Amino acid sequence: MDKVRVAVIGVGALGQHHARVYASLPDAELVGVVDVIPGRAEAIAGPLGTKVIPGYADLFGKVDAVSIATPTTLHAEIGEQFLKEGVHVLVEKPIAHTLEDADRLIRAAKANNRILQVGHLERFNPAVKQLREIVRKPRFFETHRMGLFSPRSLDIDVILDLMIHDLDIICLLVPSPVVSVNAVGIAILTNRIDIANALVHFEDGCVANITASRVSMEKIRKLRLFQKQEYISLDYTRQDIAIFSLNRNADGGLPEIVGRKLTPEKKEPLQLELHSFLMATRGLQQTECTGEDGRKALALALQVLAQAEKAQALEIDRA
Repeated sequence: MDKVRVAVIGVGALGQHHARVYASLPDAELVGVVDVIPGRAEAIAGPLGTKVIPGYADLFGKVDAVSIATPTTLHAEIGEQFLKEGVHVLVEKPIAHTLEDADRLIRAAKANNRILQVGHLERFNPAVKQLREIVRKPRFFETHRMGLFSPRSLDIDVILDLMIHDLDIICLLVPSPVVSVNAVGIAILTNRIDIANALVHFEDGCVANITASRVSMEKIRKLRLFQKQEYISLDYTRQDIAIFSLNRNADGGLPEIVGRKLTPEKKEPLQLELHSFLMATRGLQQTECTGEDGRKALALALQVLAQAEKAQALEIDRA
């Protein structure tokens, strides 16, 4: 098969890794990279042996697929143009800045029969892939996604930057509709919310308690869930799962808690994600995270954000 001709639009903190992985994949030809920051595209392109493209419009007719890792506010504008040009698009999460922009991308993908994939990276974490096979009917989630402060992604708040990862995974594991959201959030080092907590109730009775921070002193990426007679703890960073189950003794003795650990083969989620995207562009597999999936995660994140901003405004009024 011919290689898929790809390019990366925006090679900052995330996009540079898209370029690195594409350059390493045997079924991809990295045509070039684009960035508006002077010198950044050159710094990334040189070591990878690819070209610096002056502007993204210069790629029209020269690529089959692109990754868009620009600021979120530009996702819809750039992505829609590529889709209309017949180019498959992988857009970093969140899919867009607004639901209206998300709908623009979804419509353009359908109208032009192109793949639109959203970069919800944790779906490709080997531990998450294994978790999906053992979750039955979760009743309660608790997640913590804490990170050190970084100057990247300051165009969005921590909910759209970090929490949205866990919102997407929880929605993947709980097919029931959301019935209510309560949230709080605080701006610490920026003018946007830097630490937030959300309590999400689902129609089937499941509850999720979700915390995200980008002003912590350590990096934590954990999800815990409870289902009938079982507690499961997933560490995104270690890519492993601990399971604790209630074991009822057949002889009538006292029940006991039995623990076990699942350690799937460690793999780079981004490599799995981009390979999956290329396979989807060839029609060899279904898109793992569609535009509709990305829109669903964005809709819930915006609902959390609205509640957090409302609570923050009330606190300011009280002060």
